[in-house]
Amino acid sequence: MLKRPTDPPPVHTRRPRYAGTNPRGFHEKYKELNPERYPADVQKVLASGKTPAGTHRPIMVAEVLDCLRPTAGEVAVDCTLGGGGHALAILERVQPGGRLIGLDVDPLELPRTEARLRAEGFGPDTFIARHGNFAGLPQVLATEGVAPVDLILADLGVSSMQLDNPDRGFSQRGPGPLDMRMNPTRGESASQMLARLSEAQLEHVLTENADEPHARLIARILKQQPLEKTQAVDRLVRAGITAAFPNVTKPDLKMSVRRTLQALRIAVNDEFSALDSLLRTLPQCLAPGGRVAVLTFHSGEDRRVKKAFQAGYRAGVYSAVADAVIRATMEETRANRRASSAKLRWASRE
Repeated sequence: MLKRPTDPPPVHTRRPRYAGTNPRGFHEKYKELNPERYPADVQKVLASGKTPAGTHRPIMVAEVLDCLRPTAGEVAVDCTLGGGGHALAILERVQPGGRLIGLDVDPLELPRTEARLRAEGFGPDTFIARHGNFAGLPQVLATEGVAPVDLILADLGVSSMQLDNPDRGFSQRGPGPLDMRMNPTRGESASQMLARLSEAQLEHVLTENADEPHARLIARILKQQPLEKTQAVDRLVRAGITAAFPNVTKPDLKMSVRRTLQALRIAVNDEFSALDSLLRTLPQCLAPGGRVAVLTFHSGEDRRVKKAFQAGYRAGVYSAVADAVIRATMEETRANRRASSAKLRWASRE
């Protein structure tokens, strides 16, 4: 076919420029951020035991399925839809005739995951996506007319999509605003919260939400000046602890920074209150014989789940609960380092 003179010339786009041989910044990793276009490169990242930038690898999928035992025709809820990995595995097993309702408080990631699951062939008759916090699970089920349900999954914590993107302010690994809101359209950011809390209140947040041994010192450090960036928190915590404890090790410094950011994130999103609400209402949301599984990633979450399940078992609400916490296999931990801190517990409704 002859090219018409009026046709515009093809536009040549250069790959993003970055310093060094390989991209380091999140937005520079254009191949990992486009897995459909660069599948071979993404597989190399996965094979190295890393998670490609901007994607989430579902953790302990086989163990979750073993706990929930989904079968055809059942109605399931994924309280934390995230990237949809667990939801996809459950949806495949409740067909034909089954349904899954996916909740997520993140308005940025929810439509992407919904589109991904629609592309897998799950229409509105089998998969329903709802924006909201799992603290309101009873209201969601009542609105959908499906209460009680057969299966409930809650994968707590923060997703890789949120953690990797410096624009969301969840991590110090890249320059970004000190935000940390799961829903960036509501509530106060971590920076605003730090400015509002007193030193004593901040110390309580660090102790209660992360068991941070240097909570008093870190609270004093973080209240010395306004903070707008995640990397400023990293720098101040490291410098302050090093000045007070010259022999502190680099791994201990790293853990204090991680615990500090974790504590702030939990407070900003009121995560423990939401989890407590979910655990209180779980029994009324589950049908007789229904199963629930909860994945936690730190001791504050796990303690709450363990105590709630044990209390429900003693009260006769649950017919069975996990005797011990379930951990990821060594093989999965090697392939996905983010699985190392995961703990899985389950319970069955009487």
